[in-house]
Parts: sequence; C-alpha cells; structure tokens
Amino acid sequence: MTTVEQPLAAVRERVLAELRQEIIAGRLGPGDRLVERELAERLGVSRVPVREAIRALVAEGFVTFETPRRTVVRRLTRTDVTELFELREALEVFAAGRAAQRATEDGLAELSALLDSAAEATRTADGEAITDINTRFHDRILAMAGNSLLTSVMEPVDGRLRWMTRRNEEWTHLLAEHRELYEAVASGDADRARNVALTHVKTNYRSTVRHLFDEEEQG
Repeated sequence: MTTVEQPLAAVRERVLAELRQEIIAGRLGPGDRLVERELAERLGVSRVPVREAIRALVAEGFVTFETPRRTVVRRLTRTDVTELFELREALEVFAAGRAAQRATEDGLAELSALLDSAAEATRTADGEAITDINTRFHDRILAMAGNSLLTSVMEPVDGRLRWMTRRNEEWTHLLAEHRELYEAVASGDADRARNVALTHVKTNYRSTVRHLFDEEEQG
C-alpha cells in the first residue's frame, strides 16, 4: 500500500496547531525550550515544518528566541495581559451591543447550545473543553455583530487570549457570567449587553492577573 504524503503546508499547519494547543493547555509551560529535533521525532515529521511552525509561534507571540539557537515559550508579563484585555474590552463590548441589535433565533440557539456544553464541561472540570467552548461563545457573539472587521482584528490575538484565560479556573463564575451575557444579548437591549460585556471583561482581567501573577488588580 502506498503512503500518500501530506503537502508541506498541511504538515506545517498541523504541527503549528498541535504546538499552539500544547502551550495554551499548559503542557508546554513558560520557559520550556522548543527543540526542533525533539519535536520532529515526537510529532513524526521532518524538522522543516517544525522550524516553520516555531517561526509562526514567534509571530503569534507564544514563543521567543532567547538566543539564535534557543527558542522558549514566552513568559507573559503584566503589559502583555493589560494590552490584550484593553483590545478585548474595546472590541467585545462593541460587539455585544451590535449582537443584541442583530441577534437571530438561530444565532441565539447556537449560543444556548454552547452554554449547555460549557455547563457539562464545568461539571466534569474539563479545562481544555471549557477554554475551547468559551472561545467559541465569544467568537459567535463577534459573528452575530455582523462586522467582518471585528473578527479579522481579533483573530491574530485569539490564541494568546485563550492562553491567558486558560489559567483562570474560576469556571463556575465564568459560566454564570456567560449566561448573563447571553440573556443581555437575547434581550435586544444594546446598552444592557454592552454593560454586561464590560463587567465580564474587567472581571476576567482581574481573575487572569490574580492567577498569572498571584496578585490583585485594583480598579
């Protein structure tokens, strides 16, 4: 039987997705070194797609070159967290208001189904599933806003936001906040949706700071 080899670009994307998920899930932690040869052996690929995936991870902000021959997972700083949450606040609060004005029955049904899935993942304490579902919940609200630029602006930083918020394990509180956000969007009241979204982002920021740096954020 002949083995059909995947195109290099497809292999590179697979390797990139696997390494990105390992970082987001914490299986590769801050300061961990990424060695091309070791990763290639573990993932069953050549070093070329691994090298290209690492370069992409550098561009996405997940890893950094400590020296030309040493690549490690980045250690997040307070500035990293603050800047990303400022962007998230600006875009997601606007998106929530727009989503409330433009919500459809199908869109709301999708959000409701995601909340059901989140509740089950919370019950079983499945951190990776919770992070994935919560990301899809916010992505769906962005899509419901009906502004393609919102999605294109958020897409480059989406992975880093998941990486940060994965450290926040206050899952029951997150589920309650998402249910409140759903109700606000479903109400059709744009001001209510924006206010709930703003509170949610600020609460999530404080929780992320607390879990990442073991300190409270004032304000």
